[in-house]
Amino acid sequence: MPGKVIKVNVEEGQHVNEGEVLAVVEAMKMENVLKASADAVVKSINVQERTAVEKGAVLIEME
Repeated sequence: MPGKVIKVNVEEGQHVNEGEVLAVVEAMKMENVLKASADAVVKSINVQERTAVEKGAVLIEME
């Protein structure tokens, strides 16, 4: 769903573990925490804090 990126908790090139918080998005006055689904490295971050995002947008790419 469309929303606003409140916080980005990672940087490009950072290694993250499964379950680690990647970002927080506010949508419909609720905060949605986006977590890593597996151990990975952050390939790219396609958003900035305090910006709006559309439904289906790729926020963070992992490898």
